[in-house]
Amino acid sequence: QDNSFEQFIINYCNEKLQQIFIELTLKEEQEEYIREGIEWTHIEYFNNAIICDLIENNQTGILAMLDEECLRPGTVTDDTFLEKLNQVCATHQHFESRMSKCSRFLNDTTLPHSCFRIQHYAGKVMYQVEGFVDKNNDLLYRDLSQAMWKANHSLIKALFPEGNPAKINLKRPPTAGSQFKASVATLMKNLQTKNPNYIRCIKPNDKKAAHIFNDALVCHQIRYLGLLENVRVRRAGYAFRQAYEPCLERYKMLCKQTWPHWRGPARAGVEVLFNELEIPEEEFSFGRSKIFIRNPRTLFKLEDLRKQRLEDLATLIEKIYRGWKCRTRFLLMKKSQIVIAAWYRRYA
Repeated sequence: QDNSFEQFIINYCNEKLQQIFIELTLKEEQEEYIREGIEWTHIEYFNNAIICDLIENNQTGILAMLDEECLRPGTVTDDTFLEKLNQVCATHQHFESRMSKCSRFLNDTTLPHSCFRIQHYAGKVMYQVEGFVDKNNDLLYRDLSQAMWKANHSLIKALFPEGNPAKINLKRPPTAGSQFKASVATLMKNLQTKNPNYIRCIKPNDKKAAHIFNDALVCHQIRYLGLLENVRVRRAGYAFRQAYEPCLERYKMLCKQTWPHWRGPARAGVEVLFNELEIPEEEFSFGRSKIFIRNPRTLFKLEDLRKQRLEDLATLIEKIYRGWKCRTRFLLMKKSQIVIAAWYRRYA
């Protein structure tokens, strides 16, 4: 398969998505335990930041060198771009080229002279360098943007804001690679502010056929997606964590000492609550600002107890209301009876 510039930037985006997956599910998870003072044995995992840096570094990254080749004067070809890569990235452990200074690839017949190979998190991918410069230099020139901006259709005008004469910029339009890099950076910044949930899809076979399960293929996907490390962290860690204040507010009705009002630190209230419920000590840990619950069954038990307690409280409220209503009606009837009796005696 001939992978060119398009597949290269797609794989770059996949690397960034894998990086944020690592940040949010492996790195952040373990760092939170350390911040909260939870006893924890660090679990090693592969961090693909080194691959992202190989592609996007502002000085020595592949995209930066591609832009440099596109912008420099003189004769620029795909071969000169590959020569530049061979000079700058020769010693990088995730970059392979037969023409680089690294002698271990000189006799690698699986790697043509006009190609380079990157060790992505999902495996090695070989890229055909032909077309990289032209595709990266595929610019939409200013006069075309201005012509499209003058269209009467509002959608077309919105797609070409750079054509607005009031926003004329004399700089050379950005290359395709730099635009894609900026878009990926915006996407990553947006995802960092969210709490994403991940669904990992595993292909059982390469034939897209039913009832065929390729063990080697599935194991390979599980390894490169980092699922083994993720499962280890999840099994060794805690399934649920919550700040003390909302935890106490949610479950305080389960303990007479904390219901209806607890006067004291929220952590102390949670400790009293868990002791009252006789939850085994190995099922939870107290952090500096959060309570950590290891097993989901413990959380389900708390929710079941809370549900039952809410039903009991609802019954109690209903009982008190009915008692008040009956007493009020009785007192009103008693008062009415006295008034009626008084008037009756007056005329009897």
